Amino acid sequence: MASPNSTFTELVSTTFRKHRKEIKDNISNRNALYKYIMKKGNYRSEDGGLTIATPLDYAENATYQRYSDWDTLNIQASDVISAAEYQWRQIAINVVASGRELRINSGESRIINLAKARIKNAKRTFANNFSEDLYSDGTATNQINGLQAIISDLGTGTVGGIDSSVYAFWLSQIFDASDESVTPSATTIENSMMLPLWLNLDRGPDDQPDLIVMDNTYYQYFETSQVSIKRYTSSSSANGGFSTLKYKGADVLFDGNSGIPDTHGYFINTEYLGLCVHRDADMEIVEEQRPINQDGVVIPILWMGNLTCSNRNQQGLILA
Repeated sequence: MASPNSTFTELVSTTFRKHRKEIKDNISNRNALYKYIMKKGNYRSEDGGLTIATPLDYAENATYQRYSDWDTLNIQASDVISAAEYQWRQIAINVVASGRELRINSGESRIINLAKARIKNAKRTFANNFSEDLYSDGTATNQINGLQAIISDLGTGTVGGIDSSVYAFWLSQIFDASDESVTPSATTIENSMMLPLWLNLDRGPDDQPDLIVMDNTYYQYFETSQVSIKRYTSSSSANGGFSTLKYKGADVLFDGNSGIPDTHGYFINTEYLGLCVHRDADMEIVEEQRPINQDGVVIPILWMGNLTCSNRNQQGLILA
């Protein structure tokens, strides 16, 4: 007959593996940014490497020329491709039970209930914290790059190993209402704040923001500005539980409970944003660990990856 410890471990391991997709879906249902990354298919896995390399197209081909008859053509090589490099970041969450808990809950139904409770807590904890990381500035120890790093408040900074103070193509687009003497409100949010930024980001129907995420304040301003004409898409068609408004084809979502900073509205072109994970640490269960000086069981669940961007210049932000 299996010991209570092994029964607990088996329940946690098999149940968590079975519900691993559910964890990702749970993050998606509470985080618009994560949902759109998944929706675009920009969630990729790698099998190794010292860093995560993301190719980027940073310059035009310099050989474009107009010519006539026997004019000499420019056949010089053009340096147009580089790469941003992102560090691997790791996350662990552990399902634990002390020996005392295991022995008290030694009956089959009690062990099942204990395992279910710990798994539910682990799933909720990961979803909440990962959502916050996706909007972070990436400055906490071992934290992934969040949106505040990729689209910083000043549009500057070093991201993916590229210093935007040296390479202007790596600056993100910012509309700061205070710098433009605009007071954010329902009457100014659209024409005085969103439109100027949109014009800087619009490169045609195939290269423009497709997602705008706002905090409570800005979303309330935008919804109020649309009061006579607003139309919601259904939460089912949004493919993640969100009801959305539209702005020039982009979905506008309230994401105020996911870690987004106050009075911020991110204009995101998800074509250039991705989440890279290591194939061996994509919410993977590690074998049961037993502390040598404690009575209990630890079951680690590991994630390893980072949020990447291949074009910061096509990402924007309105703030005050």
